[in-house]
Amino acid sequence: MSKSARITGQVEYREGDGPALPIRPGLVEYEEGDQDVTLSWHDGDYRGSTALPRADWQRFLESQDIELLD
Repeated sequence: MSKSARITGQVEYREGDGPALPIRPGLVEYEEGDQDVTLSWHDGDYRGSTALPRADWQRFLESQDIELLD
């Protein structure tokens, strides 16, 4: 079941070995897995999703770049 969070700071992810890409501030949905946390968001017509390693997810929470809403 998806939960809601808000991106409040600088949160980035990578597609493969590519450069770090930002996730714009705003609402996202997330689902926690054993190894990672999947985020999904939309920005106008664009829909994005990524799986963040748990260590990155925890770092973003501790730095308050992601705020949990549920």
